[in-house]
Amino acid sequence: MKTFQTLSELAACVGQEVAVSDWLTITQAQVNLFAEATGDHQWIHVDPEKAKTGPFGAPIAHGFLTLSLLPKFFESSFEIVQSRMGVNYGLNKVRFTAPVPVGSRLRARMTLLASEPIDNGGVQMVWQVLVEREGADKPVCVAESLVRRYP
Repeated sequence: MKTFQTLSELAACVGQEVAVSDWLTITQAQVNLFAEATGDHQWIHVDPEKAKTGPFGAPIAHGFLTLSLLPKFFESSFEIVQSRMGVNYGLNKVRFTAPVPVGSRLRARMTLLASEPIDNGGVQMVWQVLVEREGADKPVCVAESLVRRYP
């Protein structure tokens, strides 16, 4: 995990890959809980037996489950000592570029694209997040995430 003392120290990294998260294993239990929380009970996610005969050969995680892991990936990648809080401000772009079979290990690569001052001494950052699946040739999710951080 990387440590930055201040928001301005992190802002100096615009244009650079700032951090890579820890690996996280996607379980069927997570997929089932996500289905319960969202009401998305598509069989390719929650019916392992039927999913074996489907287009992916196994149950896969919801794309939005993968996207919902972004805060976890950020949390496991770096900290800003002199920042009391961060707020998810939204997304500019999101693509689910490959399936995530249950049992996959994922991690994220975070590149800081922009950092602009906002009110109350905060900054609005734009991050490119590439979510990788261990052993895969291409990312499973590419997102442009907007985050506001405050000292």
